[in-house]
Amino acid sequence: MTSLEEIKVLLHRNKLRLAQELKQSKEAVFLIKKATHSSLSDDEKEKIRIQLLDICKAIPALAVFLLPGGALLLPLLIKLIPDILPSAFQEDLEEDVE
Repeated sequence: MTSLEEIKVLLHRNKLRLAQELKQSKEAVFLIKKATHSSLSDDEKEKIRIQLLDICKAIPALAVFLLPGGALLLPLLIKLIPDILPSAFQEDLEEDVE
């Protein structure tokens, strides 16, 4: 696979992962709204907890990416600290490295 094809594949994967994160965030917002007038199940509470953790992970990764040279630094940080990425981006991380 040429480097241009690899870049296209990675961009497509990241687009799908970003869409998944947005879907999960919308679900978390819905559950938070639901919690204002009824109680949530343990499963729903866990979904909210996971999504809030993902949001907290995304903020430092975005901050690093926005720094000058951050686009080069972020992959290095991901190798050193793989948990810095939200859960949707951690799936199939091994495939991206290969």
